[in-house]
Amino acid sequence: MFPSVRVKVKGLEPLQQYYIAIDVVPVDSKRYRYVYHSSQWMVAGNTDHSCITPRLYIHPDSPCSGETWMRQIISFDRVKLTNNEMDDKGHIILQSMHKYKPRVHVIAQDSRFDLAQIQSLPAEGVHTFSFQETEFTTVTAYQNQQITKLKIDRNPFAKGFRDPGRN
Repeated sequence: MFPSVRVKVKGLEPLQQYYIAIDVVPVDSKRYRYVYHSSQWMVAGNTDHSCITPRLYIHPDSPCSGETWMRQIISFDRVKLTNNEMDDKGHIILQSMHKYKPRVHVIAQDSRFDLAQIQSLPAEGVHTFSFQETEFTTVTAYQNQQITKLKIDRNPFAKGFRDPGRN
């Protein structure tokens, strides 16, 4: 996911072990289209009621003590997004032309569960945070060459597009 979500947490119990996770959930049940002459996103109808359950991405440093999490910026720079509903690699599945928001979850380690293998959030011991400024609309291709260039220049995962001699 680019740009990646980065958070700083505080208020954790220093010796308690925590998992930090992220998922991406729909903001609404609408499908959008971009209207170029007015430079804005417009509702284009209702979503294709797909049965995609939001996938949870557990931060690879999990579990760690609250003390460790609180002294660093937590970056989700390895999260991968796809529109392939048949994905079997654990990527977060999203539908194109829909609005989404990432949610960050702080999950206290519980000896009753192996949280490293969880597919969904536990019923207790979870604090969830989302930020309106991280909402985004998914696209599969940019129509604006300046946006395409910005993403290629700034996205560390677009290195292949920056290689000399490649058009």
